[in-house]
Amino acid sequence: MADTTAPRGGRRLHLFDLDGTLIRGSAAAVEISRQLGLSAEIERLEQDFLARGLASDEFAVQARELWAELTPEQVAAAFDGAPWLSGIREVWADIRARGDHCAVISLSPDFFVQRLLEWGVEAAEGSRWPSVPFTRPIHRPGVLDASSKVRIAGELCGRFGVRPADCVAYGDSMSDAALFATVPETVAVNADHHLVDLATHHYAGADLREAYALVQRGAAGTPGTRG
Repeated sequence: MADTTAPRGGRRLHLFDLDGTLIRGSAAAVEISRQLGLSAEIERLEQDFLARGLASDEFAVQARELWAELTPEQVAAAFDGAPWLSGIREVWADIRARGDHCAVISLSPDFFVQRLLEWGVEAAEGSRWPSVPFTRPIHRPGVLDASSKVRIAGELCGRFGVRPADCVAYGDSMSDAALFATVPETVAVNADHHLVDLATHHYAGADLREAYALVQRGAAGTPGTRG
């Protein structure tokens, strides 16, 4: 991505992370594993990923083994029971009403992420997994990592006809740092220390409408913090 220093032009593209951002204090993998009674197992795997440098494709391979008996009904229950921020649908409806665009980019399985299309997001990009119930192994090249977010953001800019200079990114953790470094306006949502110094705005709370309001106030020249 380039041209991040140019003045703001027309339509904007709002890019949302999923785990820890739209889902507060949790992740798709955690919610799926809870349905299978595998919370302790996924917690160990998450620690290997977050603290010990486990690659995202290897995480997916091991998670696929844990979830060998996963059913579509359990995926639906995990999605419906996740601790989502309030106001997600309303924020996305407002973005679209303004003529702007919104998308989710997540390392989580696409079979979970794409359910957000029903909530009004225009694109929902996740790691490519086999369909549930699984009959195939993980295709490692289809698993996203942090750098993939930058690539996909660029592709979405082309799809929606938006300049990188007109993107806003929302995230919570180190996996969002590369994207935060490439767009001019960013919102740290219930974020860890990795993003504190990188973000334009900071939000701590349970309502996406409040985080989105920081962006709207920033457009009026008053960026800030909420929470």
